[in-house]
Parts: sequence; C-alpha cells; structure tokens
Amino acid sequence: MLSYQHHYHAGNPADVHKHALLAWALDYLTRKDKPLSYIETHAGRGLYDLSDAAAHKTGEAAQGIGRLETAIAATHPYRLRLDATRAKHGAHAYPGSPLIAALSLRAGDSLHLAELHPGEHALLASHLAPYRARLRQEDGFAMAQTLCPPMPRRGLLLADPSYEVKTEYDSIPRHFAQIARKWNVGILMLWYPILTSGIHTAMLTHLGAIFPEALRHEVRFPPVRAGHRMAGSGMFVVNPPYGLREEAARLTEIYAAQA
Repeated sequence: MLSYQHHYHAGNPADVHKHALLAWALDYLTRKDKPLSYIETHAGRGLYDLSDAAAHKTGEAAQGIGRLETAIAATHPYRLRLDATRAKHGAHAYPGSPLIAALSLRAGDSLHLAELHPGEHALLASHLAPYRARLRQEDGFAMAQTLCPPMPRRGLLLADPSYEVKTEYDSIPRHFAQIARKWNVGILMLWYPILTSGIHTAMLTHLGAIFPEALRHEVRFPPVRAGHRMAGSGMFVVNPPYGLREEAARLTEIYAAQA
C-alpha cells in the first residue's frame, strides 16, 4: 500500500499539468489581501532531484519539464516557483506541490500537509522545515475530514493520490462529497491519471454527478516509455477560481503543440 515513490516520476508531463494549474490558482488567491488555508492530502517529499538515478531510470522528467518548460511563459507563477526552487536548491531541483504552495503562501496563511509513508514524511519534514507547515503522518483524507472547515475558511485543497490501491477510484467521490459538505466555499482540486485501461472513467462520472459545475480539464501526451499505461493527466476542480478555465485552455494549447 505504501510502495509508490514519486521521485521516479517527478517533473513528468502530469506534474507539469498539475503544478501549473496549482501555482496559477494559488497566485490568484494570494492577490487578495485575505488569509487562506492550503490543505494537501498526499504530499510526498516536497522536493526532488531530477539528476538522481531514479529520475534518469524512467526518463519521465525529460519528457515533462524538460520538454514543456520553455513553452510556458517565464512570468507564469509555475515558472517563478521553479526559478525560486533552483536558486535555493540547485539547477536540477524540482518542487513538489507542497513546496509550490509554501513558496506561494504568505505569513498569515495556513499550510497543512499529510504524508503517510514514513520515509517520505521524514523528507517532507526536512524540506519544509523553513516554512510554517503543519505536517501529519496519517491518511490525507482523514486529515481533511478533521480540518474542514479550516480556519481561515477561504482556501484550497489538493488531493493527489497514488491510485496504487484500486478502491481509491471508488472512495474518492465520497471523500470529496463529505469535504464539500463541510467546506462549501473551498476550492477542491483532484489530480487523476488518464489510463489506457479506462479505470478512471467511472470515478469521473460519479464526481460529475455530485459536482456538475466543476471544472474537468485533461491533457494528453504520448507514453513516456514503452509499455507505460498513462496517456494523459486530469484535474477535477470544485469551485474553480475565476480565470482557471481560461488558464486550463492555454495549457491545452501547449500540450497539443508538443504532441
């Protein structure tokens, strides 16, 4: 159940999609002089080295950030977070979503992160030590149920499960429905893989029935290596902030041009 290790996949095409939308949304929220809460249910280690053996073994970063970065404007919040991470940690450093959030938030904002894997949690604690993150080594959806509605009530939740347990596709709509009932003003973002098996489709049908006004955005890309089953990346966003649909459309064009 805890076998998934994201450092093999950091910076891949799905990460670029997810992190570009997340960075844009956080930038939008922090333009207003009101505090916010950020909650992440499956945080990982928060910082990755794309020059290490794991990244080279899969080659996924080369197909993702290596291929797509220059297609995204240098002034985009995602690019700015990349620049800040590299300036502090080196040219091959890549920020996970917890670090993107930490670099985006302000002194009055709240940062809540859950990571169940003991090794990843220890690395997360080390990497996020300079920031005011509140970390928990527990199931992320359990943390979200406990925290919601958070204070401040304004804010965003990101769920980025590994989907290594197939029952997650069945349980996620229930988790999101419960969280939304408690936190009806929260922006809820769910990343999901687009798999050749189509196993994700029933989950999306269920989510769409619960949240008919949500934003569902998907990008497609070639398999990063022979036999890879992921053919694209999706984000399902409840209460999408103003302008996110247009930002998603720009990403669609970038991925289509790189196909």
